[in-house]
Amino acid sequence: MEGECEFDGGCNNKLIGARNFAEGEAGPPTDEEDHGTHTASTAGGNYVKGANVFRNANGTAVGMAPLAHLAMYKVCGEVCSESAVLAAMDAAVEDGVDVLSISLGGGSVPFYIDSIAVGAFTAIQKGIFVSCSTGNEGPLYGTLSNEAPWILTVGASTIDRSIAAIEMGANGNASSAFCAPGSLKDVDVKGKVVLCERGGGIGRTDKGQEMKDNGGAAMILMNDQLNGFSTIADPHVLPATHVSFTRCLNIQEYINSTTKPTATILFKGTVIGKPSAPEVTSFSSRGPNMQSFGILKPDIIGPGVSILAAWPVSVENKPNTKSTFNMISGTSMSCPHLSGIAALLKSSHPDWSPAAIKSAIMTTASLVNLGGKPIVDQTNTPADILATGAGHVNPSKANDPGLIYDIQPDDYIPYLCGLNYTDEEVGTIVQRTVDCSSESIIVEAELNYPSFSIILPESGSQTYTRTVINVGPASSSYTYEVVAPAGVDVSVKPSQIVFTAVSQKATYSVTFSRQKNIGLQFSLGLLKWVSAQHNVTSPIAAIFE
Repeated sequence: MEGECEFDGGCNNKLIGARNFAEGEAGPPTDEEDHGTHTASTAGGNYVKGANVFRNANGTAVGMAPLAHLAMYKVCGEVCSESAVLAAMDAAVEDGVDVLSISLGGGSVPFYIDSIAVGAFTAIQKGIFVSCSTGNEGPLYGTLSNEAPWILTVGASTIDRSIAAIEMGANGNASSAFCAPGSLKDVDVKGKVVLCERGGGIGRTDKGQEMKDNGGAAMILMNDQLNGFSTIADPHVLPATHVSFTRCLNIQEYINSTTKPTATILFKGTVIGKPSAPEVTSFSSRGPNMQSFGILKPDIIGPGVSILAAWPVSVENKPNTKSTFNMISGTSMSCPHLSGIAALLKSSHPDWSPAAIKSAIMTTASLVNLGGKPIVDQTNTPADILATGAGHVNPSKANDPGLIYDIQPDDYIPYLCGLNYTDEEVGTIVQRTVDCSSESIIVEAELNYPSFSIILPESGSQTYTRTVINVGPASSSYTYEVVAPAGVDVSVKPSQIVFTAVSQKATYSVTFSRQKNIGLQFSLGLLKWVSAQHNVTSPIAAIFE
């Protein structure tokens, strides 16, 4: 492809297209928010030596797919209008992109009025993979965006690199807890290290700016209980460190124990090799899928905390450098990691559909951290699959998944009719006339998805089928292993599936039965198909009515 370029100086061999669709905004697609530059370089940035921010995380920066060409479509100015998003997605499809990376989300709405879901369906009909952010509304349940099953929905995790500091003691002022703009004007903070609480609708770096404007020497940013142990490295305007809720309580206890508290921040710089990484960060939006409880979301988690990537300007105010980087966080950062990985998989397996690529990513995901223990969340306890989805992306394993669960675009029509959408509503999504009365309507959980989300009433059992395609060795056999969700009996038939050729299909069924006297809202499990060379894993979420 070669997209249209609206920059006066033209584009180049890396950025081959750039267009502006932002509502009420004329001119070239300049990146005023810096967000698009960061996400694009994460997905497909080339190798750049000496990348760092304030001399932290120094090294060679590279995107997930460094040889990929990029086309960028600006959709947000003062607003991010639905019409701009859909127009840009349609243009990208027309331009012939291979992957759409969309670090946007507007909350949970029916798919037929969700511009991203509608545009993404058009894309997958053309074989284009679509990766989207879950949103940054966690850790509460039911906070997802981009829930359609034809989209890869990506949550955010930490990496094993941290920018470390140790704080010793602190000064504090409870009346200005959130350090909101103007709140420290009449408070004596000059030359002091001041505690600021996270939240209150004020950006983390904005709190530091308020501190600096009023003469503060440094800031200790404290988590609330909801954010727990999830901390973030930001490009602050003054010396600052971000501490967990537990550490916050220790600091507050110290302040209350003395009339003259003192504070020191010792910066340790870049530390690599944290064994508890990856961890699910607190802000990453959680399931369940409010538009379709029978489809488990998120699908996957990937790096989204303290991510170093390209920035249009120097955050260090260096006027004579072209190597400009910044470190920011969000599911906007995790999405392009998966987009770039999808591009690599598409290059390696050009015959795979978008659903096949998604299946490969999900069924090979990691469920443990670098220390070999279960992935944890902001509470420092094991994360559930409404936070992790299938787990943390493992790109090398995704390239050789053994089996894939495929879904063709027309396969979604019986599923959409099963959501009780009208013919017109389904037609809006698939962009053609649909008569649901003539379709073999299926319930949500019957879609050939690489995970299970089962709604279990008080009594009875439910049976669902799945079809897998062999993309591993021609001669291979798989047996199943089940970790049943608490309160659920699970049976699988057949007990073994055998292949004698590549691309051969096999179908199995799974029956879920609710046990008596279950007092849970939901429980979690796993189904694995295991061969001599592959583990093909599907997460199970059981939701009790």
